[in-house]
Amino acid sequence: MIRSTTIDRRSFVKAAGIGFLAALTPRSLMALERSDAVYASGIRAADGSFAIATVTERGEIIDQVALPARAHGMAFSAATGKTVAFARRPGTYAMIFDPRNKGQPIVISSRDDRHFYGHGVFSPDGRILYASENDFDGNRGMIGIYDATDRFTRIGEFETYGIGPHDMTVSDDGRLLIVANGGIETHPDFGRTKLNLGAMQPSLVLIDAATGALIEKHVLPAEWSQLSTRHVDLDGDGRIWFACQYEGHRKDLPPLVGHFAKGEDLSFVELPEETTRRLANYVGAIAVNRSEGLVGITSPKGGASVTIDAKTGKVLAETVIADAAGIAPAREGFAVSSYDGDFLSTRSAVAWDQHIVRISQPTRA
Repeated sequence: MIRSTTIDRRSFVKAAGIGFLAALTPRSLMALERSDAVYASGIRAADGSFAIATVTERGEIIDQVALPARAHGMAFSAATGKTVAFARRPGTYAMIFDPRNKGQPIVISSRDDRHFYGHGVFSPDGRILYASENDFDGNRGMIGIYDATDRFTRIGEFETYGIGPHDMTVSDDGRLLIVANGGIETHPDFGRTKLNLGAMQPSLVLIDAATGALIEKHVLPAEWSQLSTRHVDLDGDGRIWFACQYEGHRKDLPPLVGHFAKGEDLSFVELPEETTRRLANYVGAIAVNRSEGLVGITSPKGGASVTIDAKTGKVLAETVIADAAGIAPAREGFAVSSYDGDFLSTRSAVAWDQHIVRISQPTRA
């Protein structure tokens, strides 16, 4: 069953309530009134501060929630309306808030011997938050498990059966956790330095969400051992799409996008050579528009966004966007942001961060 990830303006207003609307400026109210969708993304303001911005489908900022430091990825629960911003690696905080109201956010910290990798996902019922983490002394990827019904208390962890987990998602039925192990060793003592580029171990894994048992592990071919698997998303058929960043020679032309399903081998999309060159060996984000059967990717290094037909793998569109950053499904195609302040047709005096989440109407209180 496909979960809806869209919201119209009236649904958001109804869910938000009078208190939220009363706190908005007249300009924000006007932007919300004209919008058909709502998004959230991390920003860096002109004064250097960090926040999460709630955004219309035109890219107009509706509201902001201050952050203690730079964020990276986002997670949203369609069941409860809660949104999480994860600290950029090797950050140690995650902030949970409800974009519909002005309630006090909840800030949690990773264990002393862990740090966040910038991504996570809610269980379909919204009761559990899973976060990609690093056991840096043990050099192994972990999934932190947090109880969303008890102020996000940490209640356990699973292995990711790999090194350097980055993005992750969950199957629609909640039974499988899907993790992109980037294969890169890091340690907070060395900041963001990549310590094993000559011996990387990228993989994609399926994990039993109930027990933490390994279901499948897909290791990339030896010729592409420096192709770091970074981001994932699911299409309407449950097929897993993944995007990569290459740590090898800049003149190489590795495959950067692929897909698989449970019980299948990895399949790479054969992008045109010109498109691969344009992406500059780096896909920063991936998103699936289920209703239109599209896959979208961005490359800040290449300054481009690319739209792919999910059925055929054919490139349908390429758009030049300097510093292209986040991407999320829109009513038609995709919403794309940039580090330079662009979000769709609007430019703001902020730097958008790497990822966008589209906010949907909660299915229960």
